[in-house]
Amino acid sequence: MNRINQLFSSTPQDVLSIYFCAGAPTLDNTVEVIKTLEQNGVGMIEIGIPFSDPMADGVVIQKAATQALRNGMSLKLLFEQLRDVRQKVKIPLVFMGYLNPILQFGFDRFCSECVACGIDGMIIPDLPFREYQEYYRSIAEQYDLKTIMLVTPETSEERIREIDNNTSGFIYLVSSAATTGAQQNFDGQKQTYFKRVKDMGLKNPCMVGFGISNQATFRAACENASGAIVGSYFVSLFEKERDATKAIKKLIEEFMR
Repeated sequence: MNRINQLFSSTPQDVLSIYFCAGAPTLDNTVEVIKTLEQNGVGMIEIGIPFSDPMADGVVIQKAATQALRNGMSLKLLFEQLRDVRQKVKIPLVFMGYLNPILQFGFDRFCSECVACGIDGMIIPDLPFREYQEYYRSIAEQYDLKTIMLVTPETSEERIREIDNNTSGFIYLVSSAATTGAQQNFDGQKQTYFKRVKDMGLKNPCMVGFGISNQATFRAACENASGAIVGSYFVSLFEKERDATKAIKKLIEEFMR
């Protein structure tokens, strides 16, 4: 069974997933960051593939991606860094990246390399669902790589059900149509959206992302989903502390107190 499915089978609630950008703030700390996050109780990790035009990301992650590219991070180097990661880490690892560098690398080759280093799934924000179905689904499924689709408050129930019926792993509930970035709380409209999706009784678990930056937003996400994905807030802490252990301990202290 894919590690993503194993996670939600054993931990159906309050899953904490952390995003970080590979290659930032320093080039060679990718595996150490992953190990540190697992050792501090993180349930799943999104490894960001830096890209020069990350259209779904806000200022914090854009800055991290720029730093990573300046440091020399590339998809080829990232795979090299992760080659032996499964000797040290057991939790699910998901790539978060944009379609352009993946296609330049070669989609089949990308999937093969993911399997070789133990990646469990991928989130590609600019991959339309129809294109995934037509061109990429058969390749991803051949490698048992979960392709995680994003839905927003504007996504119709029909489309959500279509995604649910044609993917596995989890569904990424984007908290708003805006880019990534911290929010102090989720208003009633967002809570209604989360509950509307929960009440649909989907077969896939859901994770809420974009704007998870404190205990209030984390708890609000977990009320109507299996957990939450923290990106910009952790990236900001990591940049400030320059130490993954200090950053994740501070985040967990704030979220779980």
